[in-house]
Amino acid sequence: MVRKVINFLNKEIGGLHEAAYLLGFFAILSQILALIRDRLLAHSFGAGTTLDLYYAAFRIPDFLFVSIASVVSISVLIPFLMERLDKGEKEAKEFIDAIFTVFFFVIGSVAIVAFILTPWLLRLLFPVFTDDFPLLVTMTRIMLLSPIFLGFSNFLASITQIYKRFFIYALSPVVYNIGIIVGIVFFYPLFGVAGLAWGVGLGAFLHFFIQVPFVYQKALFPRLNLAAQFSIIKKVVIVSLPRTLTISSNEIAKLFLISIAATVGGGAIALFNFSWNLQSVPLSIIGVSYSLAAFPILARLHTSGNREKFLEQMITSSKHIIFWSVPIMVLFIVLRAQIVRVILGSGNFDWSDTRLTAAGLALFTLSLIPQGITLLFVRAFYSRGDTKKPLFMNFFSAFLIIACSYMLMRVFNEVSIFRYFIETILRVEDIPGSAVLMLPLGFTIGATINMILHWISFEREFRGYSKDVLRTLFQSLGAAIIMGAVTHQFLNVFAIVFDINTFAGIFFQGFISGILGIFVGITLLLLLRSKELTDIALTLKRRIWKAKIIPTDTIQS
Repeated sequence: MVRKVINFLNKEIGGLHEAAYLLGFFAILSQILALIRDRLLAHSFGAGTTLDLYYAAFRIPDFLFVSIASVVSISVLIPFLMERLDKGEKEAKEFIDAIFTVFFFVIGSVAIVAFILTPWLLRLLFPVFTDDFPLLVTMTRIMLLSPIFLGFSNFLASITQIYKRFFIYALSPVVYNIGIIVGIVFFYPLFGVAGLAWGVGLGAFLHFFIQVPFVYQKALFPRLNLAAQFSIIKKVVIVSLPRTLTISSNEIAKLFLISIAATVGGGAIALFNFSWNLQSVPLSIIGVSYSLAAFPILARLHTSGNREKFLEQMITSSKHIIFWSVPIMVLFIVLRAQIVRVILGSGNFDWSDTRLTAAGLALFTLSLIPQGITLLFVRAFYSRGDTKKPLFMNFFSAFLIIACSYMLMRVFNEVSIFRYFIETILRVEDIPGSAVLMLPLGFTIGATINMILHWISFEREFRGYSKDVLRTLFQSLGAAIIMGAVTHQFLNVFAIVFDINTFAGIFFQGFISGILGIFVGITLLLLLRSKELTDIALTLKRRIWKAKIIPTDTIQS
């Protein structure tokens, strides 16, 4: 039985769609757990000070993760590992040990410094927290375990990815969320609010530990090597530094947005994070899965010099990201209140919290396509060794997000006509704290401009990319708008049929309306002879769960 489980986890998955759908499946599973996590948090605490502290405590650890741990990220190490594996496993092992040794000492040293400076940094970022400041410091220090374990996990994931062991990689976020749920259910009653932070630490450890068995079997588990060749390390740092700064730019933007949210009032940080997490569900399932699955393929095509196939792969990936994202974006906007109420509407999470979170979700969801396509563009540039363009464009985008959010917040508070327009269109009239909605709006504006900049830059190098992709965009958008209109009409019908003041009533109102809308959308795509719909049917017929199993290697002693 154990052997079968190991073989299942060690399956090699080939092909873009098979890998993307596999990653997407586990992303769905992970996001289901994430939604359970958020429901437990919303039920227990509501959108209030406790959750504001919880989400604020993530900021320093998350920043350390993206600014330090991303140096050994998958997109950085895979090209180097591929090059050394071609020379032999001995070369690959020396490379792994050298990078691990430096990373071990760097992340450890930075974590210690951050632990000491935590009170000063938090006073700078969140001066509004005064009474609960000691608790915020404690939670942040506990969560500093997270970037250490997640960094080690990313390091090992480069090995599992290069061997196409997508099952193992895809399970990591699943066990991460299980750890956090354990923190909510078991650690919180034992240790109080600090138990939530211990749950995050447990989840990060599980994220790392699940990678260990396969890497150990391949005899590639890293070891400290003080005699490491620094010439190898120098090459990685030169390549990874721009990429690390690129990723850091997004985290800097989010850091400022949450810091601004803290000034709006109690519960604003929680509402921002709830809407952010909900829009992250389709982004993780679609944009992240496709960009991750495409990256190794794009890297190989570039290395082999096959420019035509490289462009073809980018067009295919982009079209499928758009094909899936557009209808989901429309459904999330139309069904936003039903989605939020069903997932979060329990216990201390009241109707005002629901309306503000739903409005934030609608604004964030508008950035679903820009975020997904930008992720793909960034990995396309990385696969070709181009790190400067994504760096400059993402830093500009981060600055734009912060500036737009700050200016929109000021206009919202000072111009009554603008505030009335926003509150009316999003149906949040007379709800305190609605100014927080300017943050997702500012984010969406910045993310959209970022996508346009990446798109223009890529089109200049690969003429012909836009033609087929835009055709899919307009085709999907047309079908999705009609689907959304149909869904909205059925919502009105089922509002009479079901008691929407109950969980079952609002669930069935949204679910049946969405299903009928999807049926109409699929029918329209069939009439339009959508190629993407055909590709999906062919991929499912190949049954990715019956992919060829690569025999498990003997465990090295």
